[in-house]
Amino acid sequence: MNELPAPSLLAATAATAAVTPARPRIGVALGSGSARGWSHIGVLHALDEAGLSPDIICGTSIGAFVGAAAASGELTKLEHWVRSLTWKGVLGFFDVSLTGGLLKGEKIIQFFSEHFIDRDIHTLPVSFACVATDLANGREIWFRDGSVADAVRASMALPGLFAPKYLHGRWLVDGGLVNPVPVSLCRALGADIVVAVDLGADRVGPQYRNVMSQRTSRAPGGSLGQRLTSAVRQWMGRDGSGDDSGTGGNPADPNDPVPSRSVLPPQPPMLDVVSLSINIMQSRIASSRLAGEPADLVVAPRLHNLGLMDYHRGAEAIDTGRDAMHRLLPMLRETIESYV
Repeated sequence: MNELPAPSLLAATAATAAVTPARPRIGVALGSGSARGWSHIGVLHALDEAGLSPDIICGTSIGAFVGAAAASGELTKLEHWVRSLTWKGVLGFFDVSLTGGLLKGEKIIQFFSEHFIDRDIHTLPVSFACVATDLANGREIWFRDGSVADAVRASMALPGLFAPKYLHGRWLVDGGLVNPVPVSLCRALGADIVVAVDLGADRVGPQYRNVMSQRTSRAPGGSLGQRLTSAVRQWMGRDGSGDDSGTGGNPADPNDPVPSRSVLPPQPPMLDVVSLSINIMQSRIASSRLAGEPADLVVAPRLHNLGLMDYHRGAEAIDTGRDAMHRLLPMLRETIESYV
């Protein structure tokens, strides 16, 4: 027969339990950033390997996509798929449409539903939520129940690229328009410590220079955004032979203080214009939101060389995300230890 400890030992055990707090609940806010979002996979793996798996995962746009897979216990499966992607494979997921957006976005969500189990958000092993934007009034919409696939599809409906998602009587678009790094949502779900992954810290200036360098050099291949722009032009019956680069016209007059059209640099491709514009907007919004709703730790993988549509460069993004999180693990442990 098992014996109970002596009353004095029971009291000591109870007192020890009372003064030994449980580990604070860790939340991870996975930010928007299109192809750069594959770095979230590396960040989450680094946390798992350190024994600091998050209790709460919130995401916006691509952060919602990766976060949903992680909360479903499918992160390793997602990583294997992402590392296998080629640019031709990525193009295969694009269902071109000029109604509401360049792409319908249904193929990628169908793939997600078939390979990464679609279920009700409430049933996920890890607490999960994601952000979308109501197109009618700009309100921030939080998904904390309902279909995972529907919520992710709404959250990643990047304006101009993916068509909006009609759900619950609303047309919904990318959550990055209002909350690019959803720290506030993590707090609302009960996170004590929030790790924010901001993919826009170094995007604006360096990415512009990278895009224009590729455009000026006329390097073969180019970014996936450039390839997709070319494919769309061909689909629309324009082979790209016309002069839309901003060059051409009469030779420049060296005495003319105003440069003529012939010396203007080439225009960036259509999707790169969209990408650069969205980067500027989301970078400014994220900076403002993080200032008013600060995270306990901000991870900022350096991925300015990845374009909007460079989903085929997943291995590079994942490794960069893992390295960025590893460098900040000592700081995270200090934050956890000092939590009261």
